[in-house]
Amino acid sequence: MPKEPHQPSKEENEKVDDKGPEGSASQSDSSEEMLRKRIRKNTPSPHRRTPQSSPPKFVSVEEMMETAKGVTKMALAHEIVVNGSFQVKAPEPAEGSLEKRVKEIMHKVFWDSLESQLNDDPPVYDHAIKLVGEIKETLLSFLMPGQTRLQGQIEEALDLSLIQQQAENGALDIGKVAQFIISTMGAFCAPCRDEDVRKLQDIADVVPLFRAIFAVLDKMKIDMANFAVSSLRPHLLQQSVEYERNKFQEFLDKQPNALDFTQKWLQDTADTMLREPAGGASGASSSNPQLLLSLHNQAYLQLLCWDQSVDTFPETVLMDRARFQELQLELERLTWVASVLLIVYNCAGEAISGLPGLVDSLKGTISVLLADMHTPSFRADEAFAAVGEKLCLELGACLSQHGFSPFHPNRQSALKGQITAVKSQDNPIRKLIDSRIQAYLLGFLESSPHKSNPALPGGLAPIGKELEEIGVRLSHLVNFNKLVYAPFYQKLLQDILQPGGT
Repeated sequence: MPKEPHQPSKEENEKVDDKGPEGSASQSDSSEEMLRKRIRKNTPSPHRRTPQSSPPKFVSVEEMMETAKGVTKMALAHEIVVNGSFQVKAPEPAEGSLEKRVKEIMHKVFWDSLESQLNDDPPVYDHAIKLVGEIKETLLSFLMPGQTRLQGQIEEALDLSLIQQQAENGALDIGKVAQFIISTMGAFCAPCRDEDVRKLQDIADVVPLFRAIFAVLDKMKIDMANFAVSSLRPHLLQQSVEYERNKFQEFLDKQPNALDFTQKWLQDTADTMLREPAGGASGASSSNPQLLLSLHNQAYLQLLCWDQSVDTFPETVLMDRARFQELQLELERLTWVASVLLIVYNCAGEAISGLPGLVDSLKGTISVLLADMHTPSFRADEAFAAVGEKLCLELGACLSQHGFSPFHPNRQSALKGQITAVKSQDNPIRKLIDSRIQAYLLGFLESSPHKSNPALPGGLAPIGKELEEIGVRLSHLVNFNKLVYAPFYQKLLQDILQPGGT
């Protein structure tokens, strides 16, 4: 068993979390200088790729299966808490797949067999009674614990032994049984299923009716599951932090190297901060929690420019990898849009500044032409050439409309060249915009819930609304992740800043 990670005290957590933008700004330079001094003697080679693994520990297949189940449950609970639009969906085989074809054949055989039994003389109700039993169990599963009266009505109306006796004596009215089922479904279903239940009344043949009943019941099961999820979410929010932390600790007990990539992620961030030029105010003192917070926030920003082909995602943020990747793609697109707009307004000069609606029009054009930038078929050279041509036409038309001199061909050529150059990662305009976006998002991570959003840096106004939405989403992800994995992060960060821990 690995040693239990150090548990931060309540006072330490409050000290870290309550730092607002003002405190972070006043101590940022001194924090970086103190960080350099503390990690310099513990800095490995920046070229390392593979983290040092813990000694191997052999576990049984049963332990591995149990661990996998625990991780799956933890991932499901995390998805419910983090994803406000999470919903249970019915499993459906892919169109044209063998699984779907086999399913269709099996269903057809079953319903054909039922129809054959009901068409016998006298009719055979064995399969039909079994279906009524399944429907009965489903309807009972919809009941709340205190609904004893409804439970009694269902038990009485769908008494399988009585139905069997009626069938044997030729007195069974299967249509009457179906009508009770439909009326009960109408009482239980969500409003969105009212029309589906009403359509059941129009089906006269028994086999198509039962088939449709089961189809609607399947939808009602999904509705009930999603209702349970929405009801569970507020309670799960209160318990999920401790639950996920305990589940991860169980996983760590069985796999002691389960934090290797997390450690590498934090260490690489410290290495990067060490290689950056030193800031001013190097003589100022800084508290250890502030150093931890600064390094940790910078590490989260590294996830927004993560190279999936080179580095493995840290274990502690693995369940949110898709969300961080989505933010990364959005930020790349916004960086290109803002870079092109900054070039346009610098090149065209005061003639277009302040013209109503122009920036939105140009932004829409750029966004459309770069919409496929993350697809395999995207060709950056062709796309940026098209952006340059289109923007020059729009600018020329706008200048003529407002009585300004035409856009000179030399200026058009220069503008097209600068726009095309934006596709390069080393482009100074693109790097400037990217650094300002990073600083803006860092402000969200450093701000407390009671403080206003950070000020928008210059040049980012055209994409300000989108950046604010990203900042809010990022801060929600990061804050929840910090709460869950705080004990593990505390130990790792302390080992990085001070060899051997504190």
